[in-house]
Amino acid sequence: MIKLLMGNEAIALGAIKAGVRVVCGYPGTPSSEVLETVAKNNDGSIYVEWSVNEKTAMEVAAGAAYSGARAMVTMKQVGLNVASDPLMSLAYIGVKGGLVIVAADDPGPLSSQTEQDTRHFAKFANLPVLDPSTPEEAYEMIQAAFDLSEQVGLPVILRPTTRICHACSSIDVSGSREEHIPSGFEKDPRWVIFPQLSYKRHIEIEKLQTALSLIFSKSPFNRVSGKGALGIAGSGIAWSYALDVIRDLDLDIKTFKVGTPYPFPAKLAESFLDGLSAVLVLEELDPVVEEALLEIAANKGLKIGILGKKTGNTPYAGEFSYEIVHKAISEFSGLQSHDTDEPAIPPLPSRPPVLCAGCPHRASFYAVKKAMKGQKAVFTGDIGCYTLGNAKPLNMVDTCLCMGASISVAQGIKRVEPDTRLFAFIGDSTFFHTGIPGVINAVYNQTDIVIVVLDNGTTAMTGHQPHPGTARTMMGNISEKIDIEALLKSVGVKWVRKINPFDHKAAVSAVKEASEVKGVSAIIFESPCIALAKKPGAFEADPGKCRACGMCVREIGCPAMVLGKDKKVRIEPSACYACGLCVSICPFGAIGGMKHED
Repeated sequence: MIKLLMGNEAIALGAIKAGVRVVCGYPGTPSSEVLETVAKNNDGSIYVEWSVNEKTAMEVAAGAAYSGARAMVTMKQVGLNVASDPLMSLAYIGVKGGLVIVAADDPGPLSSQTEQDTRHFAKFANLPVLDPSTPEEAYEMIQAAFDLSEQVGLPVILRPTTRICHACSSIDVSGSREEHIPSGFEKDPRWVIFPQLSYKRHIEIEKLQTALSLIFSKSPFNRVSGKGALGIAGSGIAWSYALDVIRDLDLDIKTFKVGTPYPFPAKLAESFLDGLSAVLVLEELDPVVEEALLEIAANKGLKIGILGKKTGNTPYAGEFSYEIVHKAISEFSGLQSHDTDEPAIPPLPSRPPVLCAGCPHRASFYAVKKAMKGQKAVFTGDIGCYTLGNAKPLNMVDTCLCMGASISVAQGIKRVEPDTRLFAFIGDSTFFHTGIPGVINAVYNQTDIVIVVLDNGTTAMTGHQPHPGTARTMMGNISEKIDIEALLKSVGVKWVRKINPFDHKAAVSAVKEASEVKGVSAIIFESPCIALAKKPGAFEADPGKCRACGMCVREIGCPAMVLGKDKKVRIEPSACYACGLCVSICPFGAIGGMKHED
Protein backbone atom coordinates (compact mmCIF):
# COMPACT_ATOMS: atom_id res chain seq x y z
CA MET A 1 0.00 0.00 0.00
CA ILE A 2 1.40 3.38 -1.07
CA LYS A 3 0.82 6.39 1.21
CA LEU A 4 1.83 10.02 0.90
CA LEU A 5 3.64 10.59 4.20
CA MET A 6 5.53 13.34 5.89
CA GLY A 7 8.95 12.21 7.09
CA ASN A 8 7.86 12.19 10.73
CA GLU A 9 4.82 10.10 9.82
CA ALA A 10 7.07 7.68 7.95
CA ILE A 11 9.31 7.31 11.01
CA ALA A 12 6.28 6.63 13.21
CA LEU A 13 4.75 4.05 10.88
CA GLY A 14 8.15 2.40 10.44
CA ALA A 15 8.47 2.10 14.22
CA ILE A 16 4.98 0.59 14.47
CA LYS A 17 5.84 -1.92 11.75
CA ALA A 18 9.03 -2.80 13.63
CA GLY A 19 6.98 -3.77 16.67
CA VAL A 20 7.59 -0.84 18.99
CA ARG A 21 5.79 -1.28 22.34
CA VAL A 22 6.63 1.91 24.26
CA VAL A 23 7.00 5.42 22.81
CA CYS A 24 7.94 8.41 24.99
CA GLY A 25 9.06 11.93 24.22
CA TYR A 26 8.72 15.63 24.75
CA PRO A 27 7.34 17.85 21.96
CA GLY A 28 9.82 19.91 20.00
CA THR A 29 9.85 21.05 16.39
CA PRO A 30 10.80 19.39 14.06
CA SER A 31 10.17 16.08 15.87
CA SER A 32 6.68 16.43 17.39
CA GLU A 33 4.62 14.62 14.76
CA VAL A 34 6.50 11.34 15.24
CA LEU A 35 4.93 10.55 18.60
CA GLU A 36 1.59 12.06 17.60
CA THR A 37 1.42 9.79 14.54
CA VAL A 38 2.14 6.72 16.66
CA ALA A 39 -0.70 7.73 18.99
CA LYS A 40 -3.04 8.30 16.05
CA ASN A 41 -2.29 4.87 14.59
CA ASN A 42 -2.17 3.00 17.89
CA ASP A 43 -4.32 -0.15 17.97
CA GLY A 44 -4.01 -0.25 21.74
CA SER A 45 -0.91 -2.43 21.88
CA ILE A 46 1.53 0.49 22.17
CA TYR A 47 2.00 2.63 25.25
CA VAL A 48 2.47 6.28 24.21
CA GLU A 49 3.21 9.25 26.47
CA TRP A 50 4.32 12.84 26.40
CA SER A 51 6.74 12.76 29.30
CA VAL A 52 7.40 15.83 31.46
CA ASN A 53 10.84 16.19 29.84
CA GLU A 54 13.32 14.32 27.66
CA LYS A 55 15.34 12.93 30.58
CA THR A 56 12.24 11.31 32.02
CA ALA A 57 11.24 10.01 28.57
CA MET A 58 14.66 8.41 28.12
CA GLU A 59 14.48 6.72 31.51
CA VAL A 60 10.95 5.38 30.95
CA ALA A 61 12.03 3.97 27.59
CA ALA A 62 15.16 2.50 29.19
CA GLY A 63 13.01 0.61 31.69
CA ALA A 64 10.93 -0.78 28.83
CA ALA A 65 14.07 -1.81 26.93
CA TYR A 66 15.47 -3.46 30.09
CA SER A 67 12.31 -5.57 30.03
CA GLY A 68 12.89 -6.70 26.45
CA ALA A 69 10.39 -4.39 24.74
CA ARG A 70 11.17 -2.31 21.70
CA ALA A 71 11.02 1.34 22.77
CA MET A 72 11.40 4.69 21.03
CA VAL A 73 12.14 8.16 22.42
CA THR A 74 11.42 11.32 20.39
CA MET A 75 12.83 14.82 20.83
CA LYS A 76 14.57 17.66 19.03
CA GLN A 77 18.31 18.23 19.17
CA VAL A 78 18.29 20.45 22.26
CA GLY A 79 16.13 17.87 24.01
CA LEU A 80 19.03 15.45 23.70
CA ASN A 81 20.98 17.77 26.00
CA VAL A 82 18.32 17.25 28.67
CA ALA A 83 18.35 13.48 28.09
CA SER A 84 22.14 13.20 27.95
CA ASP A 85 22.60 12.04 31.55
CA PRO A 86 20.70 8.75 31.17
CA LEU A 87 21.83 8.41 27.55
CA MET A 88 25.53 8.42 28.41
CA SER A 89 25.01 5.80 31.12
CA LEU A 90 22.81 3.68 28.83
CA ALA A 91 25.75 3.42 26.44
CA TYR A 92 27.62 1.62 29.24
CA ILE A 93 24.76 -0.43 30.69
CA GLY A 94 23.23 -1.39 27.36
CA VAL A 95 19.71 -2.62 26.58
CA LYS A 96 17.90 -5.89 25.96
CA GLY A 97 15.01 -4.76 23.79
CA GLY A 98 15.69 -2.41 20.89
CA LEU A 99 15.88 1.24 21.96
CA VAL A 100 15.88 3.96 19.31
CA ILE A 101 16.29 7.68 20.03
CA VAL A 102 14.82 9.94 17.34
CA ALA A 103 16.67 13.24 17.78
CA ALA A 104 15.62 15.66 15.05
CA ASP A 105 18.18 18.33 14.15
CA ASP A 106 17.10 21.81 13.08
CA PRO A 107 19.58 23.40 10.64
CA GLY A 108 18.78 27.03 10.13
CA PRO A 109 17.72 26.97 12.87
CA LEU A 110 14.03 27.39 12.13
CA SER A 111 12.68 26.95 15.66
CA SER A 112 15.56 26.27 18.02
CA GLN A 113 18.05 28.09 20.21
CA THR A 114 21.00 26.09 18.88
CA GLU A 115 22.14 24.58 15.61
CA GLN A 116 23.94 21.62 17.19
CA ASP A 117 24.72 18.43 15.29
CA THR A 118 23.50 15.20 16.92
CA ARG A 119 26.12 13.17 15.05
CA HIS A 120 28.70 14.58 17.49
CA PHE A 121 26.56 13.41 20.38
CA ALA A 122 26.53 9.91 18.93
CA LYS A 123 30.31 9.89 18.73
CA PHE A 124 30.58 11.36 22.23
CA ALA A 125 28.32 8.62 23.61
CA ASN A 126 29.83 5.85 21.44
CA LEU A 127 26.41 5.08 19.97
CA PRO A 128 25.49 4.30 16.35
CA VAL A 129 23.70 7.05 14.44
CA LEU A 130 21.69 6.76 11.22
CA ASP A 131 21.26 9.81 8.99
CA PRO A 132 18.32 9.52 6.52
CA SER A 133 18.46 11.41 3.24
CA THR A 134 14.77 11.01 2.31
CA PRO A 135 11.50 10.23 4.11
CA GLU A 136 11.52 6.81 2.40
CA GLU A 137 14.94 6.07 3.84
CA ALA A 138 13.79 7.29 7.26
CA TYR A 139 11.00 4.68 7.09
CA GLU A 140 13.55 1.96 6.34
CA MET A 141 16.18 3.23 8.80
CA ILE A 142 13.90 3.29 11.83
CA GLN A 143 13.15 -0.39 11.31
CA ALA A 144 16.82 -1.22 10.79
CA ALA A 145 17.68 0.78 13.91
CA PHE A 146 15.60 -1.51 16.14
CA ASP A 147 17.28 -4.58 14.67
CA LEU A 148 20.73 -3.04 15.11
CA SER A 149 19.99 -2.00 18.70
CA GLU A 150 19.10 -5.56 19.65
CA GLN A 151 22.05 -6.95 17.68
CA VAL A 152 24.66 -4.86 19.52
CA GLY A 153 22.79 -4.30 22.80
CA LEU A 154 23.03 -0.50 22.60
CA PRO A 155 20.62 2.38 21.99
CA VAL A 156 20.69 3.63 18.39
CA ILE A 157 20.14 7.25 17.34
CA LEU A 158 18.13 8.25 14.27
CA ARG A 159 18.96 11.81 13.21
CA PRO A 160 16.47 13.28 10.74
CA THR A 161 16.81 16.97 9.96
CA THR A 162 14.02 19.49 9.43
CA ARG A 163 13.61 18.89 5.68
CA ILE A 164 13.47 15.12 6.18
CA CYS A 165 10.96 15.49 9.04
CA HIS A 166 8.61 17.77 7.13
CA ALA A 167 9.08 16.71 3.49
CA CYS A 168 6.48 14.38 1.99
CA SER A 169 6.98 11.27 -0.15
CA SER A 170 4.95 8.37 -1.46
CA ILE A 171 6.03 5.38 0.60
CA ASP A 172 5.15 1.70 0.36
CA VAL A 173 3.96 0.75 3.85
CA SER A 174 2.87 -2.75 2.91
CA GLY A 175 3.60 -5.67 5.17
CA SER A 176 2.41 -6.74 8.57
CA ARG A 177 3.69 -5.52 11.87
CA GLU A 178 6.50 -7.51 13.43
CA GLU A 179 5.66 -9.16 16.74
CA HIS A 180 8.25 -8.72 19.47
CA ILE A 181 6.95 -10.11 22.74
CA PRO A 182 8.89 -8.64 25.69
CA SER A 183 10.62 -11.32 27.73
CA GLY A 184 10.20 -9.31 30.93
CA PHE A 185 12.68 -7.80 33.34
CA GLU A 186 15.30 -10.21 34.62
CA LYS A 187 17.29 -9.30 37.69
CA ASP A 188 20.94 -8.99 36.79
CA PRO A 189 23.89 -6.97 38.16
CA ARG A 190 24.40 -5.49 34.67
CA TRP A 191 21.48 -3.09 35.23
CA VAL A 192 23.25 -1.38 38.14
CA ILE A 193 26.02 0.98 37.03
CA PHE A 194 29.21 0.96 39.13
CA PRO A 195 32.62 2.55 38.41
CA GLN A 196 34.34 -0.82 37.95
CA LEU A 197 31.61 -2.01 35.60
CA SER A 198 31.87 1.25 33.66
CA TYR A 199 35.61 0.81 33.19
CA LYS A 200 35.13 -2.71 31.84
CA ARG A 201 32.23 -1.67 29.61
CA HIS A 202 34.16 1.29 28.21
CA ILE A 203 36.82 -1.08 26.89
CA GLU A 204 34.16 -3.34 25.36
CA ILE A 205 32.31 -0.41 23.77
CA GLU A 206 35.47 0.94 22.14
CA LYS A 207 36.14 -2.49 20.61
CA LEU A 208 32.52 -2.63 19.43
CA GLN A 209 33.00 0.58 17.41
CA THR A 210 35.47 -1.22 15.13
CA ALA A 211 33.03 -4.07 14.60
CA LEU A 212 30.20 -1.62 13.90
CA SER A 213 32.35 0.21 11.36
CA LEU A 214 32.79 -3.05 9.46
CA ILE A 215 29.06 -3.78 9.68
CA PHE A 216 28.26 -0.31 8.35
CA SER A 217 30.73 -0.73 5.48
CA LYS A 218 28.37 -3.42 4.18
CA SER A 219 25.15 -1.57 5.02
CA PRO A 220 22.75 -0.70 2.16
CA PHE A 221 22.49 2.77 3.71
CA ASN A 222 26.09 3.42 2.59
CA ARG A 223 27.14 2.99 -1.01
CA VAL A 224 29.83 3.93 -3.52
CA SER A 225 29.08 4.31 -7.22
CA GLY A 226 30.52 5.87 -10.37
CA LYS A 227 34.11 6.45 -11.38
CA GLY A 228 36.61 9.17 -12.18
CA ALA A 229 39.26 11.29 -10.48
CA LEU A 230 36.75 13.51 -8.69
CA GLY A 231 34.40 12.35 -5.96
CA ILE A 232 31.39 13.66 -4.08
CA ALA A 233 30.47 12.43 -0.60
CA GLY A 234 27.26 13.38 1.11
CA SER A 235 24.84 12.58 3.89
CA GLY A 236 21.32 13.51 4.96
CA ILE A 237 19.25 15.89 2.85
CA ALA A 238 22.43 17.28 1.28
CA TRP A 239 22.88 13.93 -0.44
CA SER A 240 19.43 14.18 -2.03
CA TYR A 241 20.24 17.66 -3.31
CA ALA A 242 23.55 16.35 -4.64
CA LEU A 243 21.82 13.59 -6.62
CA ASP A 244 19.52 16.15 -8.22
CA VAL A 245 22.43 18.41 -9.16
CA ILE A 246 24.54 15.55 -10.53
CA ARG A 247 21.60 14.49 -12.70
CA ASP A 248 20.84 18.03 -13.87
CA LEU A 249 24.49 18.72 -14.74
CA ASP A 250 24.82 15.28 -16.36
CA LEU A 251 28.02 14.59 -14.41
CA ASP A 252 29.90 11.30 -14.56
CA ILE A 253 31.47 11.36 -11.13
CA LYS A 254 32.30 8.99 -8.28
CA THR A 255 29.96 9.26 -5.29
CA PHE A 256 29.83 8.10 -1.68
CA LYS A 257 26.49 8.14 0.11
CA VAL A 258 26.92 8.05 3.91
CA GLY A 259 23.88 6.93 5.86
CA THR A 260 25.73 5.91 9.05
CA PRO A 261 28.06 8.76 10.02
CA TYR A 262 29.16 7.03 13.25
CA PRO A 263 30.78 4.59 13.54
CA PHE A 264 32.08 5.65 10.16
CA PRO A 265 32.12 2.97 7.42
CA ALA A 266 35.92 3.21 7.03
CA LYS A 267 36.46 0.23 4.70
CA LEU A 268 33.87 1.48 2.24
CA ALA A 269 35.34 4.97 2.51
CA GLU A 270 38.77 3.62 1.58
CA SER A 271 37.35 2.08 -1.59
CA PHE A 272 35.72 5.41 -2.42
CA LEU A 273 38.95 7.38 -1.95
CA ASP A 274 40.96 4.94 -4.07
CA GLY A 275 42.11 6.68 -7.26
CA LEU A 276 40.62 10.09 -6.46
CA SER A 277 42.46 13.41 -6.64
CA ALA A 278 39.79 15.51 -4.89
CA VAL A 279 36.57 15.06 -2.93
CA LEU A 280 33.73 17.48 -2.21
CA VAL A 281 31.83 16.69 0.99
CA LEU A 282 28.22 17.82 1.33
CA GLU A 283 26.55 17.64 4.76
CA GLU A 284 24.43 19.91 6.92
CA LEU A 285 25.89 21.55 10.02
CA ASP A 286 29.28 20.19 11.14
CA PRO A 287 32.09 18.55 9.10
CA VAL A 288 31.53 15.05 10.50
CA VAL A 289 31.92 13.11 7.25
CA GLU A 290 34.59 15.54 6.09
CA GLU A 291 36.74 14.97 9.17
CA ALA A 292 36.31 11.20 8.93
CA LEU A 293 37.56 11.24 5.32
CA LEU A 294 40.46 13.53 6.25
CA GLU A 295 41.49 11.10 8.99
CA ILE A 296 41.36 8.10 6.66
CA ALA A 297 43.30 9.92 3.95
CA ALA A 298 45.95 10.98 6.46
CA ASN A 299 46.28 7.48 7.95
CA LYS A 300 46.62 5.93 4.49
CA GLY A 301 49.02 8.60 3.23
CA LEU A 302 46.66 9.58 0.43
CA LYS A 303 47.28 12.92 -1.25
CA ILE A 304 43.66 13.86 -1.87
CA GLY A 305 42.13 17.30 -1.64
CA ILE A 306 39.11 16.94 0.63
CA LEU A 307 36.94 20.00 0.30
CA GLY A 308 33.96 21.09 2.34
CA LYS A 309 33.30 23.29 5.34
CA LYS A 310 36.91 23.48 6.50
CA THR A 311 38.03 24.79 3.11
CA GLY A 312 35.13 27.23 2.68
CA ASN A 313 33.55 25.31 -0.19
CA THR A 314 30.33 24.80 1.75
CA PRO A 315 28.79 26.83 4.61
CA TYR A 316 29.08 25.80 8.24
CA ALA A 317 25.77 27.27 9.38
CA GLY A 318 22.23 27.08 8.09
CA GLU A 319 20.24 24.71 5.94
CA PHE A 320 21.54 23.47 2.62
CA SER A 321 19.45 24.01 -0.50
CA TYR A 322 19.55 22.88 -4.09
CA GLU A 323 21.10 26.23 -5.01
CA ILE A 324 23.89 25.95 -2.42
CA VAL A 325 24.73 22.40 -3.51
CA HIS A 326 24.50 23.35 -7.22
CA LYS A 327 27.02 26.15 -6.72
CA ALA A 328 29.41 23.94 -4.74
CA ILE A 329 29.32 21.05 -7.21
CA SER A 330 29.56 23.34 -10.24
CA GLU A 331 32.65 25.08 -8.90
CA PHE A 332 34.17 21.77 -7.81
CA SER A 333 33.68 20.20 -11.24
CA GLY A 334 34.82 23.31 -13.12
CA LEU A 335 31.41 24.25 -14.49
CA GLN A 336 29.54 27.53 -14.39
CA SER A 337 27.32 27.49 -11.32
CA HIS A 338 24.17 28.98 -12.89
CA ASP A 339 22.69 29.95 -16.24
CA THR A 340 23.07 33.73 -16.28
CA ASP A 341 19.93 34.07 -18.41
CA GLU A 342 17.72 32.75 -15.62
CA PRO A 343 16.04 35.50 -13.59
CA ALA A 344 17.10 35.66 -9.97
CA ILE A 345 14.54 34.43 -7.44
CA PRO A 346 13.48 37.41 -5.34
CA PRO A 347 14.02 37.03 -1.60
CA LEU A 348 10.99 36.29 0.53
CA PRO A 349 9.68 39.32 2.42
CA SER A 350 10.79 39.34 6.04
CA ARG A 351 8.10 38.97 8.68
CA PRO A 352 9.22 39.51 12.25
CA PRO A 353 7.91 36.93 14.71
CA VAL A 354 5.15 38.30 16.91
CA LEU A 355 2.73 37.10 19.56
CA CYS A 356 -0.66 36.24 18.06
CA ALA A 357 -3.45 38.79 18.25
CA GLY A 358 -5.38 38.03 21.42
CA CYS A 359 -2.52 36.04 22.99
CA PRO A 360 -2.85 36.14 26.80
CA HIS A 361 0.93 36.42 27.13
CA ARG A 362 0.78 39.96 25.71
CA ALA A 363 -1.60 40.96 28.48
CA SER A 364 0.61 39.29 31.10
CA PHE A 365 3.75 41.04 29.92
CA TYR A 366 1.97 44.36 29.70
CA ALA A 367 0.64 44.08 33.26
CA VAL A 368 4.15 43.47 34.61
CA LYS A 369 5.56 46.27 32.46
CA LYS A 370 3.01 48.78 33.73
CA ALA A 371 3.44 47.70 37.34
CA MET A 372 7.24 48.03 37.17
CA LYS A 373 7.33 51.30 35.23
CA GLY A 374 10.06 53.55 36.61
CA GLN A 375 11.62 50.80 38.72
CA LYS A 376 14.85 48.89 38.18
CA ALA A 377 13.76 45.45 37.01
CA VAL A 378 15.06 42.56 34.93
CA PHE A 379 12.76 40.12 33.18
CA THR A 380 14.20 36.64 32.57
CA GLY A 381 12.49 34.57 29.91
CA ASP A 382 12.24 30.96 28.85
CA ILE A 383 11.56 28.71 25.86
CA GLY A 384 8.08 28.99 24.35
CA CYS A 385 5.78 31.33 22.44
CA TYR A 386 6.33 33.91 25.15
CA THR A 387 9.99 34.32 24.14
CA LEU A 388 8.46 36.67 21.54
CA GLY A 389 7.81 39.06 24.42
CA ASN A 390 11.34 40.33 23.77
CA ALA A 391 10.17 42.20 20.67
CA LYS A 392 9.12 45.82 20.57
CA PRO A 393 7.02 47.41 21.88
CA LEU A 394 6.84 45.01 24.87
CA ASN A 395 10.61 44.52 25.38
CA MET A 396 9.84 42.19 28.28
CA VAL A 397 12.29 39.29 27.82
CA ASP A 398 15.83 40.25 28.81
CA THR A 399 17.32 36.73 28.87
CA CYS A 400 16.53 33.35 27.30
CA LEU A 401 18.95 30.47 27.79
CA CYS A 402 17.21 27.09 27.76
CA MET A 403 14.17 25.23 29.09
CA GLY A 404 13.53 26.14 32.73
CA ALA A 405 16.46 28.55 33.00
CA SER A 406 14.41 31.70 33.60
CA ILE A 407 13.88 30.89 37.27
CA SER A 408 17.52 29.94 37.90
CA VAL A 409 19.05 32.80 35.89
CA ALA A 410 16.87 35.27 37.82
CA GLN A 411 18.42 34.00 41.06
CA GLY A 412 21.95 34.55 39.77
CA ILE A 413 21.20 38.12 38.69
CA LYS A 414 19.54 38.85 42.02
CA ARG A 415 22.67 37.74 43.91
CA VAL A 416 24.76 40.24 41.95
CA GLU A 417 22.15 43.04 41.88
CA PRO A 418 20.18 42.82 45.14
CA ASP A 419 18.49 46.18 44.48
CA THR A 420 17.00 44.94 41.17
CA ARG A 421 13.53 43.44 41.03
CA LEU A 422 13.63 40.07 39.24
CA PHE A 423 10.71 38.56 37.35
CA ALA A 424 11.08 35.06 35.87
CA PHE A 425 8.58 34.25 33.11
CA ILE A 426 7.90 30.58 32.37
CA GLY A 427 5.15 28.73 30.49
CA ASP A 428 3.02 25.99 32.00
CA SER A 429 4.55 23.14 30.00
CA THR A 430 8.09 24.44 30.56
CA PHE A 431 7.31 24.78 34.27
CA PHE A 432 6.64 21.05 34.45
CA HIS A 433 9.59 20.30 32.13
CA THR A 434 12.45 21.83 34.16
CA GLY A 435 11.06 24.77 36.05
CA ILE A 436 10.28 23.06 39.36
CA PRO A 437 13.91 22.46 40.49
CA GLY A 438 14.61 26.18 40.03
CA VAL A 439 11.63 27.04 42.23
CA ILE A 440 12.85 24.70 44.96
CA ASN A 441 16.34 26.20 44.70
CA ALA A 442 14.97 29.73 45.11
CA VAL A 443 12.86 28.77 48.12
CA TYR A 444 15.72 26.85 49.73
CA ASN A 445 18.18 29.72 49.26
CA GLN A 446 15.61 32.40 50.15
CA THR A 447 15.99 34.42 46.96
CA ASP A 448 13.77 37.45 46.37
CA ILE A 449 12.28 36.80 42.93
CA VAL A 450 8.81 36.82 41.39
CA ILE A 451 7.96 33.74 39.35
CA VAL A 452 5.39 34.43 36.63
CA VAL A 453 3.79 31.26 35.25
CA LEU A 454 2.12 31.94 31.92
CA ASP A 455 -0.54 29.22 31.96
CA ASN A 456 -2.34 29.01 28.62
CA GLY A 457 -3.40 25.39 29.12
CA THR A 458 -1.24 23.75 26.46
CA THR A 459 2.22 23.27 24.97
CA ALA A 460 1.47 25.93 22.39
CA MET A 461 4.70 26.52 20.49
CA THR A 462 5.11 22.90 19.34
CA GLY A 463 1.53 22.21 18.31
CA HIS A 464 -0.71 22.23 21.40
CA GLN A 465 0.31 18.96 22.98
CA PRO A 466 -1.05 18.07 26.44
CA HIS A 467 1.04 18.26 29.61
CA PRO A 468 0.52 17.35 33.29
CA GLY A 469 -1.54 20.49 33.86
CA THR A 470 -4.13 19.62 31.17
CA ALA A 471 -5.49 16.36 32.69
CA ARG A 472 -5.18 14.61 29.31
CA THR A 473 -2.69 11.97 28.16
CA MET A 474 -1.63 10.69 24.75
CA MET A 475 -3.35 7.39 25.53
CA GLY A 476 -6.65 9.28 25.52
CA ASN A 477 -7.12 9.03 29.26
CA ILE A 478 -8.27 11.74 31.66
CA SER A 479 -5.70 11.95 34.43
CA GLU A 480 -5.36 13.81 37.68
CA LYS A 481 -4.62 17.42 36.77
CA ILE A 482 -1.44 18.70 38.41
CA ASP A 483 -2.36 22.01 40.02
CA ILE A 484 0.44 24.55 39.52
CA GLU A 485 -0.74 26.72 42.40
CA ALA A 486 -0.83 23.77 44.82
CA LEU A 487 2.54 22.55 43.59
CA LEU A 488 4.14 25.95 44.17
CA LYS A 489 2.74 26.11 47.66
CA SER A 490 3.84 22.55 48.41
CA VAL A 491 7.50 23.40 47.76
CA GLY A 492 7.37 26.44 50.03
CA VAL A 493 6.18 29.39 47.94
CA LYS A 494 3.89 31.08 50.43
CA TRP A 495 2.61 34.00 48.31
CA VAL A 496 0.83 32.68 45.18
CA ARG A 497 -1.91 34.42 43.22
CA LYS A 498 -3.88 33.20 40.19
CA ILE A 499 -5.05 36.03 37.91
CA ASN A 500 -6.69 36.43 34.51
CA PRO A 501 -4.19 38.68 32.66
CA PHE A 502 -7.02 40.37 30.75
CA ASP A 503 -8.30 41.76 34.03
CA HIS A 504 -5.73 44.50 33.60
CA LYS A 505 -6.25 46.43 36.85
CA ALA A 506 -6.24 43.28 39.00
CA ALA A 507 -3.19 41.97 37.15
CA VAL A 508 -1.18 45.17 37.68
CA SER A 509 -2.18 45.27 41.34
CA ALA A 510 -1.09 41.65 41.86
CA VAL A 511 2.29 42.31 40.25
CA LYS A 512 2.94 45.29 42.50
CA GLU A 513 2.04 43.25 45.57
CA ALA A 514 4.19 40.31 44.50
CA SER A 515 7.21 42.55 43.95
CA GLU A 516 7.11 43.62 47.62
CA VAL A 517 7.13 40.06 49.00
CA LYS A 518 10.26 38.92 50.81
CA GLY A 519 11.51 35.63 49.36
CA VAL A 520 9.83 33.82 46.48
CA SER A 521 6.43 34.96 45.25
CA ALA A 522 4.49 33.64 42.27
CA ILE A 523 1.77 34.87 39.95
CA ILE A 524 -0.07 32.42 37.70
CA PHE A 525 -1.52 34.29 34.74
CA GLU A 526 -4.20 31.86 33.61
CA SER A 527 -5.96 32.26 30.25
CA PRO A 528 -6.26 29.75 27.39
CA CYS A 529 -4.28 29.92 24.16
CA ILE A 530 -6.46 31.55 21.50
CA ALA A 531 -5.81 28.61 19.16
CA LEU A 532 -7.83 26.44 21.56
CA ALA A 533 -10.81 28.79 21.78
CA LYS A 534 -13.57 29.57 19.29
CA LYS A 535 -13.09 33.03 17.79
CA PRO A 536 -15.74 35.20 19.46
CA GLY A 537 -15.72 38.09 17.05
CA ALA A 538 -13.81 41.36 16.91
CA PHE A 539 -13.78 44.78 18.52
CA GLU A 540 -14.12 47.95 16.51
CA ALA A 541 -12.43 51.31 16.82
CA ASP A 542 -14.72 54.31 16.67
CA PRO A 543 -13.05 56.85 14.33
CA GLY A 544 -15.10 59.60 15.93
CA LYS A 545 -13.65 58.93 19.38
CA CYS A 546 -10.11 57.98 18.29
CA ARG A 547 -7.72 60.90 18.86
CA ALA A 548 -4.89 59.29 16.83
CA CYS A 549 -2.65 59.16 19.90
CA GLY A 550 -1.31 55.76 18.81
CA MET A 551 -1.06 54.57 22.41
CA CYS A 552 -2.76 51.22 21.75
CA VAL A 553 -0.39 50.36 18.91
CA ARG A 554 2.66 51.81 20.62
CA GLU A 555 2.06 50.07 23.96
CA ILE A 556 1.03 46.51 23.10
CA GLY A 557 1.89 45.94 19.43
CA CYS A 558 -1.12 43.75 18.63
CA PRO A 559 -0.98 42.64 14.96
CA ALA A 560 -4.75 43.10 14.64
CA MET A 561 -4.31 46.85 15.06
CA VAL A 562 -3.21 49.07 12.18
CA LEU A 563 -2.89 52.81 11.75
CA GLY A 564 -4.59 54.45 8.82
CA LYS A 565 -3.28 57.38 6.81
CA ASP A 566 -5.05 59.69 9.25
CA LYS A 567 -3.05 58.00 12.10
CA LYS A 568 -6.28 56.68 13.57
CA VAL A 569 -6.38 53.04 14.59
CA ARG A 570 -8.35 50.40 12.73
CA ILE A 571 -8.90 46.84 13.94
CA GLU A 572 -8.63 44.02 11.42
CA PRO A 573 -11.67 41.84 12.22
CA SER A 574 -10.15 38.64 10.80
CA ALA A 575 -7.26 38.88 13.27
CA CYS A 576 -8.96 40.27 16.38
CA TYR A 577 -9.93 37.80 19.12
CA ALA A 578 -11.71 40.40 21.27
CA CYS A 579 -9.31 39.85 24.16
CA GLY A 580 -10.11 43.33 25.44
CA LEU A 581 -6.58 44.46 26.27
CA CYS A 582 -6.78 47.41 23.91
CA VAL A 583 -10.14 48.38 25.41
CA SER A 584 -8.61 48.59 28.87
CA ILE A 585 -5.75 50.88 27.80
CA CYS A 586 -7.45 53.27 25.39
CA PRO A 587 -7.66 56.61 27.26
CA PHE A 588 -10.57 57.86 25.14
CA GLY A 589 -12.87 54.81 25.15
CA ALA A 590 -12.59 54.57 21.40
CA ILE A 591 -12.50 50.77 21.21
CA GLY A 592 -15.44 48.47 21.86
CA GLY A 593 -18.69 47.41 20.18
CA MET A 594 -17.77 43.80 19.47
CA LYS A 595 -18.49 42.82 15.89
CA HIS A 596 -19.48 39.18 15.40
CA GLU A 597 -18.29 37.43 12.28
CA ASP A 598 -20.57 35.32 10.13
